[in-house]
Parts: sequence; C-alpha cells; structure tokens
Amino acid sequence: MNVAVNPGTLKLHAADNVVVALEDLPAGAALVDGSVSTRCPIALGHKVAIRAIAAGAPVVKCGQPIGMARESIAPGAHVHIHNVSELPVGFVHEAAAAGQPAGGAPVATTQSRTFPGFRRPDGRIGTRNYIGILTTVNCSATVARRIAAAFSSPGALAAFPNVDGVVAFTHPTGCAMDRNSEGYAVLERVTNGYLSHPNFGAVLLIGLGCEVNQGTGYGRPGSDNRPFEFYNIQDSGGTTAAVASGIAKVTAILPRVNAVQREPVPISGLKVGLQCGGSDAFSVISANPALGRASDLLTSWGGTAILSETPEVASGAEGLLQRCASQSGAQALRRRFLWWQEYTQRHGTAMEKNPAPGNIAGGITTLAEKALGAIAKGGSGRFMEVREYAEPVSGPGLVFMDSPGFDPVSATGQIASGANLICFTTGRGSTFGSIPAPCIKLASNTRMYRHMQDDMDLNCGVIVDGDASLAETGQRIAAMMIAVAGGSRTKSELLGIGESEFAPWIMGAVL
Repeated sequence: MNVAVNPGTLKLHAADNVVVALEDLPAGAALVDGSVSTRCPIALGHKVAIRAIAAGAPVVKCGQPIGMARESIAPGAHVHIHNVSELPVGFVHEAAAAGQPAGGAPVATTQSRTFPGFRRPDGRIGTRNYIGILTTVNCSATVARRIAAAFSSPGALAAFPNVDGVVAFTHPTGCAMDRNSEGYAVLERVTNGYLSHPNFGAVLLIGLGCEVNQGTGYGRPGSDNRPFEFYNIQDSGGTTAAVASGIAKVTAILPRVNAVQREPVPISGLKVGLQCGGSDAFSVISANPALGRASDLLTSWGGTAILSETPEVASGAEGLLQRCASQSGAQALRRRFLWWQEYTQRHGTAMEKNPAPGNIAGGITTLAEKALGAIAKGGSGRFMEVREYAEPVSGPGLVFMDSPGFDPVSATGQIASGANLICFTTGRGSTFGSIPAPCIKLASNTRMYRHMQDDMDLNCGVIVDGDASLAETGQRIAAMMIAVAGGSRTKSELLGIGESEFAPWIMGAVL
C-alpha cells in the first residue's frame, strides 16, 4: 500500500527507510511531521532518507532492499548513486518470488471475451493485416524498402481498406557469418518468426543470391496458405528489375490479402509482449505494476503475456526461478542467467552497468531497483514456459523469453516469438513503436505524459497522483489491449513509427 508522508513525498511500504519525491523539493522541506527535513534539493522521483541508514545497511524501497549504503546516510539526505551500491549476490526479491504485489486480486471485468481480429489458416489470431517485405541479408535492404515505398503514398492502398500497409523489414547482417553459430541461429529464428507471424496477410522474402542466409531454406507450414514468395536480386537481373518484380508481386496479392476481414475471435488469441524503456522512479509505483495487473487479467482470460529483458531482471533471478511452473523451466531460466553472466564477462562488462543515464536522472539508483519495476510488468503469475530469444511461444499464461534489455531488440524477439501486441511502459518518455504488432505506450507520471502526449497512449501517473487505483488502471490497460487488438490505432501507429524499429539481436563474429 502507498503511504503518503507529506504532500511532496511518497512512502511506498511501512518498512521503507526512504521516500520518493513527488515534486522538486528545496533544501529544508519537511518530511516527517517536521522532525526530518531535506538536507539539499531533491529532484522529482529521487529518494531521500527518512531515518539514519548505517554504512553497509540495506536501502529499502517498496519493502525490498534495492542497494547497500556505501557510507552512513543521515535522515533528510539524498539517497542515490553517490552513496548506494548494488546488492551483493544472493539477495532474493520477495516481489520476484511471489509476483509484484498489486494491491489485491485482479478485479473482474465485464469486457467481452472476443475482439474483432484476423483468423489465420493455421488457427492463430492476427491483430493487424500487413504485407511484409523481409530480407535475408543487408544487401537486399534497398530493394525491399523501394518496393514498400511504392505503396506508401497517400491513397496508394485506398482500394484495399483491410490491408494495414506494405512494410519493409531490413537488418544489417545475413552474411559473413558461420551457419553453425549462435548468431546465425538467432537470425534464422527471427526470420522464421516474422515469416509466419499472424499479423501478416502475405510476405515476400528477398535475397541477393550469394549470402550465407540463403532464402531457399525458408517457407511456411502446409497448414498456412497465406501468400509467400522468395526471390533474389541476382536471378532477377539487378536492382531495377528486382524492385519492379516485387511491386508486381505485391500488386497481384493485394486483393487476396484485402479479402480477409476481421471477425470475432477469442481474447485467448492475444499474445502480448511486455516492455519497459526509459524507466524512472515512478515506473515501479504506477505503470509497471498496473501493466502487471493487466497481464494477470489477460492470462486469466486464456491469453499469453511475455516477460523478457533478462539483464534488467537479473538481480531478482532466484525469486524468478521460484516462479517457474516446472523444474525444466527453472533449469532453462537458470541457464539463461548463467549465459548472461558469461556473455557480459566475455565482452568486458557486467549487467550492473545498467541502469542507463536516463534511468539514473529519473531517480533509479541500482539495477536491483530497476528490476523491481521490470519484474512487476509480469504480474503475479507463474512462468508456464521459458524460451530463448525469438523461439515460438505457445501459451497460454505468463512466459519468459530471454532477450537483451534494449527495447527494439527485445520487442523484435517477442514479435518473432508470436506476440501480436506490445505494451511498453516508460517514465522518461519513449518514441518506440513496432510493426507488425501495434505498441501501446504507458506513461508512469503525469508530467511526462502531458509533455509527450503525441507519443503516450495512457497515463498511469494518475496512480501516483491519487486519482486512480492500480486495479482501475490495470483494467484500463486491459481494455485498451482489446481495443487496439481490434483495430484502434495507437499513437505510434498514427505517427508512422515501427518499421525502423525491427532490430534482430546481433551476436558473434563478423567474418
């Protein structure tokens, strides 16, 4: 439960030894009945001690240790990176083990259990109906983009109202790599995941012809009769001929893709990728646990929620392992955490290099503090599946898919795994969007929401302001998920954002 200490601060749990500033506080601002005052100016979202914290003692926020005091911290002092270090290895976040508390059980909803979506031949559910132009290699990127551009002018698709767009998905790799490498396996999974994604009514795959990632190895299962074709530039006679061929192919299949119409489909067909980016101190208070509430509602309806961003939840690893529904799932998740330790060490870094500068400016001090919010997005469920990056997710229920914390890379993996919708929380502000899965952006605080209304879909800052509860906001998010899945446009879609955000995880040697 949130406990207000005074109009300018918020105490989040009875056990906390810090409060969060709800506004920019001057030096000398009273904190606790006038007995504790700020010793220096405190910025919005930053923490201030409300009692003495001994050197080496835990700093506690949300009832959880988020770091250790580097030195003695006096009441009223600013608590941040200058006097707090990361937690030692071995701490287990209770919130990670039990699911981030969201203020009680999910509230029932009267929302219809269907939405208007696209039913695909293989039984999967689409929330959009795009024609995708995919590439096997960077060498075919220009051709793909020029084909898509031929259908991007105003009115170009006016005769095809059921087609959401013709979009190119390009990447900087596909050659100079070992076919037996981890990096190639990742690219192959992403390509397969997008080729078969239910938000595509048809797909072209374009190669150069001599690359390592040969397009002849790709296809669709026999149960999926949506249009798919592969061709390469060298066999076509060069750039001009390949572009003309692609335009002709898209023109020919547009009527068939347009013939597919929305129909009532079950909410259980929704697979939602959970993302956060540009987090701030309010993310763990508002947007992330509210999204966790919505995730619980979604899975209670038979849908699937996908939590990722492995480095950002790593400080809660032991607690997350306890939430795996099977021993095999726990073993798979542990292997991913161990892999990340080795991966970061191999590259001379560490997961603790996160948080980013924007997180720190927004009041997040440690990775452990950031993890509280990142974990909260997954609600209170158990992990029914654990998947590697871009591996197919079957659902239903809460799923963990391994990924970096970098938003475009993580979301690309979730979409490749089958996510047909993305929910993205942010505190500092984000301009992220995704195609073919629409992206709902959730603001953690009212100040940023008002400042970036062109990009934000919903203001979760009302929780911090005391104008709405977590339960109410979680229901609003869940209702927005269903509305967007049914065709309502998100802010990023209205701005035309999402094509350039296709970013498969690149790893391994370039040969």
